[in-house]
Amino acid sequence: MAKTTKDLLEFWEDQMKLSHMSSNYFFRKSPSHYHMMLLVMHAYKYKEFLTVEELKTKLFKTSRPKSALMINEACEKGFFFLEKTSGDQRKKHIKPSVSFIQEFNQYIETLKNLSF
Repeated sequence: MAKTTKDLLEFWEDQMKLSHMSSNYFFRKSPSHYHMMLLVMHAYKYKEFLTVEELKTKLFKTSRPKSALMINEACEKGFFFLEKTSGDQRKKHIKPSVSFIQEFNQYIETLKNLSF
């Protein structure tokens, strides 16, 4: 087995060994969960405001009720939080928590250090 393949395999196995309560497990449940994570982190990185309704719309192949459940679960687990907008109190922006930002950055750094 090539060293690069083994590195990638070891990375995946290490990720899966982490607690089932961690973001590593939660955001890898389905492609929709992973897509949700990427949408929220993209908005955070580029300092864009992403409302809950916009996120529900952007999640492809996921019904709005299922999207709402996923968002609520991510908030309950402390990965995201909702912030009311100043202009319209009915709209809520979805933002990553500080602890999730740290986990995400660590995940990205690990990926960057893998060679293919």
